[in-house]
Amino acid sequence: MASNIDFVQYIADQCGGAGDIVTKKMFGDYAIYCDGKIFGLICDDGFYLKPTDAGRALLRTIILRPPYEGAKDYFYIPDVDDRDYLSALVRETCNALPEKIKRKK
Repeated sequence: MASNIDFVQYIADQCGGAGDIVTKKMFGDYAIYCDGKIFGLICDDGFYLKPTDAGRALLRTIILRPPYEGAKDYFYIPDVDDRDYLSALVRETCNALPEKIKRKK
């Protein structure tokens, strides 16, 4: 089941305090980026964050589960209504993730 576009936009808006948030449709669901760095997925109207130690330290509840069948575990974020909380999670997660690899042309 694909995610509802209104839910996708809501998550993007809620994470907006972390930086420039962009979503891209991929295989029926969505990848979510902050300042060009992918930090999570939105699948079946659920928000999933890449696991990092920095993110784990801020989580109110740690729920690890795959966003889709066959995927590795991500942090599942059920509390999506607190904008400041989500923005802080995204900011700290992105800071902990490696920089984008620039590909040679």
